[in-house]
Amino acid sequence: MILEKIKNNNHFLILSYYIIIFFLYKYTEQITRPEYIMHSKIDDYIPFVKEMVVPYLFWYVYITIPLVYFGFNSKKDFYKLSIFMFAGMTICFMIYLIFPNGQDLRPVIVSNDVFSRVIKNIYLLDTPTNSAPSMHVVDSIAVHISIINCEKLKTKKWITVTSFIIMVAIIASTVMIKQHSILDVMYGIGLSLILYLCIYKVNLLQYFKIKKLVSQNQDY
Repeated sequence: MILEKIKNNNHFLILSYYIIIFFLYKYTEQITRPEYIMHSKIDDYIPFVKEMVVPYLFWYVYITIPLVYFGFNSKKDFYKLSIFMFAGMTICFMIYLIFPNGQDLRPVIVSNDVFSRVIKNIYLLDTPTNSAPSMHVVDSIAVHISIINCEKLKTKKWITVTSFIIMVAIIASTVMIKQHSILDVMYGIGLSLILYLCIYKVNLLQYFKIKKLVSQNQDY
């Protein structure tokens, strides 16, 4: 029973790639010395809203629930979402290494309320480097796209609308707590568009699946 359950759910092993992501994050954080500062005039008009740290942190919940749901209900959507996010984050790290960047938008926080304290801790743990493209943006878009393309979910309007609102709130939070420049958001959207076309429109997963089958047939 247990072995059968493990066998039926071994696709969850792909999530172990998060270990690589973690070490890539630590590595780039240590070695990056920003050569390109992400700052637009638009950033100067975006207010600092400490309460927006709530949707910023809700990102962790937002990317986890769909992965678990798809993992047990739709392997196809699970793989597409996983590859979208992992490819997106990997490309982000490659960009950070090739074009070391950062931002200079963080304000001095003097308040000591709960929101301010949380943001102070975020600033302490996450340096203002490696900001463009924003992985918060890429992963949030990946989740929403996976939901509106899932056969079981795309007809449930309350789910798709709620997902859209959460996605927008998370993206807005990145610039409103000054974790990212609007430029980071734009680059994140651009990268997400490319990945969306590759995974959902060109359907590279199906291409590689067909190519593998052809290769196997040629071996006989």
